[in-house]
Amino acid sequence: MIGGDAAGMSAASQARRLRKPDELEIVAFERGHFTSYSACGIPYWVGGDVPGRGELIARTPEEHRARDIDLRLRTEVVELDLDGQRVRARDVDSGAESWTSYDKLVIATGARPIRPDIPGMDAPGVHGVQTLGDGQALLDTLARTRGRRAVVVGAGYIGVEMAEALINRGYEVTVVNRGSEPMSTLDPDMGRMVHEAMEGLGITMVDDAEVTEVLTGDDGRVRAVATKDREFPADVVVLGIGVRPETTLARAAGLPLGTHDGLLTDRSMRVRGHENIWAGGDCVEVLDLVSGQERHIPLGTHANKHGQVIGTNAGGGYATFPGVVGTAVSKVCDLEIARTGLREKDAHRVGLRFEAVTIESTSRAGYYPNASPMTVKMLAEHRTGRLLGVQIVGREGAGKRVDIAAVALTAGMTAEQMTALDLGYAPPFSPVWDPVLVAARKAAAKVIGSL
Repeated sequence: MIGGDAAGMSAASQARRLRKPDELEIVAFERGHFTSYSACGIPYWVGGDVPGRGELIARTPEEHRARDIDLRLRTEVVELDLDGQRVRARDVDSGAESWTSYDKLVIATGARPIRPDIPGMDAPGVHGVQTLGDGQALLDTLARTRGRRAVVVGAGYIGVEMAEALINRGYEVTVVNRGSEPMSTLDPDMGRMVHEAMEGLGITMVDDAEVTEVLTGDDGRVRAVATKDREFPADVVVLGIGVRPETTLARAAGLPLGTHDGLLTDRSMRVRGHENIWAGGDCVEVLDLVSGQERHIPLGTHANKHGQVIGTNAGGGYATFPGVVGTAVSKVCDLEIARTGLREKDAHRVGLRFEAVTIESTSRAGYYPNASPMTVKMLAEHRTGRLLGVQIVGREGAGKRVDIAAVALTAGMTAEQMTALDLGYAPPFSPVWDPVLVAARKAAAKVIGSL
């Protein structure tokens, strides 16, 4: 196993459940200090919602070793010899190298934060946030930094969540975003609501701006972030631009990569064209069940499922991973943000014609205390009415409603079929017509009206 987080160690654990140590020897290489942790929880740890680093660790190295997994921390695989079926690993601290042979290889190298190739990007005080080590390094910087000005570069999930975390830490936060609105995983009209919520928290939003340089002081540390026409003072900079698959090893070995540089696998998570190599987690591309194309979607939910499938197959069983519909949720303070399926530009890109509707509703019956507003946007295919995508922005109770749409997308339902779903109802939980079903009714009517 190359990689000791979600996909790699889920695969190792599942394979061990199926095969005893005398039947299958498992060696796992991890270049960091930690295993099996929730990278998704790092912003909440940095922001103080999660009290300590240990809360994010699902299983420690000692627990894995107790299950007869030969886990080698601080050991980085630096070369794959596919013909010789062996890997070359380097001890991160000593530099010592050695070769290890394999019968079955699992690549779970994850993803790496995007760091623009601009001056000053490697200056002290500039942080990516991908691993527990990254999170700890950022907290250490915050603890010793006297100034209270932070710039977040990028306004995707990580950028938005880190902006809120830094606000919670008492920082003056500016978000520099190259897009027209934050959360490019949403359509711009829905992203605008996120923009307004972030400004409501006191975050300065700078859209349609690209960072050209990180400026440093006499001590070499970051002092500001520059765009083409402005400078934004900064005592700390956090990168929230997104991630790319970490497939440096795979590329050097000639393994097949997709358009997003992720490894390509079949449904068993076996690397295409290689009988004894599997890959999973943030380093792979997966099938989008709605568009029919390969996508890179770095989420812990997928990584753990990939690991289960890989471990089952490597352990002699049979399992498959059918694909995804692109479901994700996040929040800014009490604003919940959710999406699944395709955005408008995604549908255009794959040649789908569609009808789009947006509705306003409430999280509970309007007369019930604390009912909060909710906006639902739905895309349905022209003529057929097949559901293509849903985006939801609202307060308490909004985010997880996207799961209704995720199930409908997976099942290939139409908007009209969704209107008949037997969803739970009581005034404290929903209006008589759930907001998602209100959107489905409107979308179905628009599809019929377009015929």
